[in-house]
Amino acid sequence: MNTPLPPADELALIDRELGQLDARRLYLLARRDWLLRQPAPLLWGAPAAAAAPGRPEEASAPGAQNLLLTLGAVLLAVAALAFTLVSWGSLGIGGRSAVLAVVTAAALVTPAPLLRRGLRSTAESVAAVGLLLTVLDAYALFAVGMPAADADAAAAYAAGAAAVLAAAWAGYGRALPALRIPLPAALLTAQLPLPLAALAADAGPAELGWALLATAALDLALAASAPARWPARAAWVPAAALGAGALLIGLSESAVAASAAEAVAPAALLAAVAALGVAAAWRIPGAWPAATAGGLAAVAALGGTARPEVAPGWAVVTHLALALPLLAAVRVTALPEPVRLGLARAGAGIAGLAALWGCAAAVVALAARLRVLDEVWAATTPAAGIPPAQPGAAAPVALLLAAGAARWLSRTLPGRPESAAAAVALGWGGLFTAPLPLGLPVAAVLAAQLAVTAAAGLLALRSPDRPTAIAAGAVALLGAGNVSLAALDGRAATFAVLGLLGAGCAAGAAYGPAPRWARSAAAALAVGYATALVVALSALTDLAAPWWALPVLAVPAAVTAAGPRLGAQRLAAEAAAGAAGLLALALACGDAPVLALALALAGVVCAGSAVRADRRALGWAAWGLFVAAAWVRLASAGVAAAEAYTLPVTLPALAVGFLRRRRDPAASSWTAYGPGLAATLLPSLAAVWSDPYWLRPLLLGVAALGVTLAGAHRRLRAPLLLGGGTLAAVALHELAPYVVQVAGALPRWLPPALAGLLLLAVGATYEKRLRDARRLRSALGRLR
Repeated sequence: MNTPLPPADELALIDRELGQLDARRLYLLARRDWLLRQPAPLLWGAPAAAAAPGRPEEASAPGAQNLLLTLGAVLLAVAALAFTLVSWGSLGIGGRSAVLAVVTAAALVTPAPLLRRGLRSTAESVAAVGLLLTVLDAYALFAVGMPAADADAAAAYAAGAAAVLAAAWAGYGRALPALRIPLPAALLTAQLPLPLAALAADAGPAELGWALLATAALDLALAASAPARWPARAAWVPAAALGAGALLIGLSESAVAASAAEAVAPAALLAAVAALGVAAAWRIPGAWPAATAGGLAAVAALGGTARPEVAPGWAVVTHLALALPLLAAVRVTALPEPVRLGLARAGAGIAGLAALWGCAAAVVALAARLRVLDEVWAATTPAAGIPPAQPGAAAPVALLLAAGAARWLSRTLPGRPESAAAAVALGWGGLFTAPLPLGLPVAAVLAAQLAVTAAAGLLALRSPDRPTAIAAGAVALLGAGNVSLAALDGRAATFAVLGLLGAGCAAGAAYGPAPRWARSAAAALAVGYATALVVALSALTDLAAPWWALPVLAVPAAVTAAGPRLGAQRLAAEAAAGAAGLLALALACGDAPVLALALALAGVVCAGSAVRADRRALGWAAWGLFVAAAWVRLASAGVAAAEAYTLPVTLPALAVGFLRRRRDPAASSWTAYGPGLAATLLPSLAAVWSDPYWLRPLLLGVAALGVTLAGAHRRLRAPLLLGGGTLAAVALHELAPYVVQVAGALPRWLPPALAGLLLLAVGATYEKRLRDARRLRSALGRLR
């Protein structure tokens, strides 16, 4: 062992350490001897001696202590309550006073020495009992002093007692600040005096609202005086609840007021609520909800006095006009941030509610045009709408005001693109429905709505903001559909509206600077309006509805002819053209020959499109349409032969398979020729077994023989197996009557005997038959 100290110094250090260890050991031994002589298991502080080593405690010491103190306080409270209610009458007046004074004083004084000794939990429990005793004292005094009091007197006494108790508990809490119960109890009790006093005075709803508001004002004053201290920082909770109660009372009273004079009293209450809310937001950080409630109350106070004098719809407009100035609070930097934020949200909320009301009224007005579908071109649309004094005239005004507010917010708050989109939608709704209640002629109404729709479509094409462009496109589509629906009431209106809308959509599709999605949507709509215009022109003729399908097919043909010249809008235009083709086929379903002709023409259109390299897949659609046309035509002519339906499928399928085998010699014969051969051979074979004549079996057998020979010559598996199997089935069909005849002439024991001999022969030559089966499988495997 190497140490930096000299040996003498190190020896002295070791001697000192050993002396200290001996002294500490003697002290611990003496302390242990004293502890052993004490009754340690009875002490509160010796749980370690009783606890088994390694066993977890089921309850902590503070938890057990609090439980015991709580139970003790509850038992004392129950005893005090029983004494007050049951044993009170057995004492005289002196005894009662003495008991009340002694017990209450003892319960309220005892926490002070307990706190000095550090027994805070015990002091809290005793203090809680003391506060409860003060409540029981108040009740006992009422029971003795006012035994025959009515409900109003009882309410008045309760109000006074609550005020006295709140003041006394607050003073008690200030005297003993270490206690946590008295001040919150005083705060809660302080909410009762004014409302109870109002009830005792038989006050009406307005007076009760004032009582609630005054109490809320006291709470807010307490919260503003010391916002960082308990319980002042919690005073805003009862203040918010009581303020909300006062606000609801003011709103309900203002809503039922029958005249402006009756609305004055609720308006005054609402104005006071507004002032209190703004003041609270001004003094308390983060209290913007109070400013929001204040803004709502201010609008309701001013609008409530005007509401009884105007129509319901214009009352909404009045409230909206009063709420819009609140939005300007976001620009007033002199106001605190909670006030600005709260007032602006109040204005935005009222504007949103007014906009919802306006949208609901507009939807009802526009949905009324659906009645034109009962009888198209009946010219029954009324020229006059709703008089201006009715809500129908107020709805567009509300929408336009809300749109202006949304637009102002979008410029003031540039980071909120939804405001601009909302402004577009609301502005379109207001302008689109504005002509309806003015009593204008139908032509003027449709012209105005077409202009609004065109403006929305132009905005969708030119707006650099994507949310705004999407909103504009959506409302333009909605407006175009509604105007088109309204135009169905008259022939001239139908052609004018459909033509103008179709031309506008075509121009939008050709507008180069527009976004691709907007141009594609315009192209699809242009094709749709062209289809609708063709249907309308067809309706002018004396042709039956199925014949309308032929001119409708001209629209897909025109789109197919345009083809690549459509540019990026080609896909959308072709999708719309496909929908027009389906409409044509649906129109033709009522007449089978016309349907066959329409299917054939649709196949020609698809085949013409499939000529282009990027639309080869439409060739399959053309083939399917041609086959369907042939089938429909055959069915309408009464043809029942299965081959007439299957050969139009087999011949093109074999041609396609032949071309594929030329391009890809490794392609399987099943994929090239299997579907085409099966399309005719299998249905014909099924028909043979139910055909009593000889011609079909003969023709099918010859055809199957030719297919089998061709398959053997070309070494193709699909023709060989399909042809051979069909040929064998036809032969079996032809031999079946003779087999049945021979079987009927033979003895009944002969078939089982022949079957047994066959099994014996097969069993005897089993190995040879397996080799033959393997050779056959190998031969078939070498085929393609």
